[in-house]
Parts: sequence; structure tokens; C-alpha cells
Amino acid sequence: MWAEATPFARQFFHGTKADLGPGDLLRVGYRSNFTDTKPLSWIYFAATLDAAIWGTELSLGDGRERIYVVEPTGDFEDDPNLTDKRFPGNPTLSYRSRHPLRVVAELVGWRGHSPETIAAMKAGLARLVEGGEAIVID
Repeated sequence: MWAEATPFARQFFHGTKADLGPGDLLRVGYRSNFTDTKPLSWIYFAATLDAAIWGTELSLGDGRERIYVVEPTGDFEDDPNLTDKRFPGNPTLSYRSRHPLRVVAELVGWRGHSPETIAAMKAGLARLVEGGEAIVID
């Protein structure tokens, strides 16, 4: 299992249900892992394993949950969906880019959240959707 990142570490992760291999590129123009909205003009990733675990656990679809070690191929910025709304200062080390992410490797042996914790998070997200507050800043 990977240790949590520090501001000096540059290991990045992306959680999804997509089946990818080393060298594959994750690109903009696909729907969010979390909603059935229009395709996004950003690709999202994090420097903490926990954020990537949430990414795969909350993603839509029936595929196997996967976490990839990725490297950005261009500039990136803090993810305003988290840093502006929920976690000022970006403690989740969550980012987004308009440039592809290159898959370096698949991370195996990671441990997810408990079923109860996932259910509580999904219920909270459903409340945001119902209240019209589940807006992705794209």
C-alpha cells in the first residue's frame, strides 16, 4: 500500500472502473465517474490514495474498481470542486488537468472503505443531487 503524499511527493493516482494498462492515456471528454452529465473538459486525479479510493468506490458502472498510478502530461491545477467547496487548502491533494494522464501502473492490494462508510457517502451525494447542489465546476 502507498503512503499518503506530502507536498514534496509527486506520486499521483486516479480511481476508476476503466480497464487500462501502462502507457494508456486518460483523456478529457468523458463523463464524470460520479454523474451521468455531459462529458467533462478536465481529467481529475489526486496525490492521496484515499482520494483515489473514493474515486473508484463512487464511480458509476459495473467494472472492477481500479486505482492507477498516473503522471500528468501537462499543466494541472487544484480541483475547485473540492478545494473551493469542501476542503479549503486542498488537503486531499486533488487536481485536474486538460492534458491527458499517462497510466504508469495499476495499484493492487489497496483497501477500500467499509460498506457502511460508502453507503453514507453515497447517501450524502444523493442529497446533493436532490437539492440541486451536485454541480461540477467544469
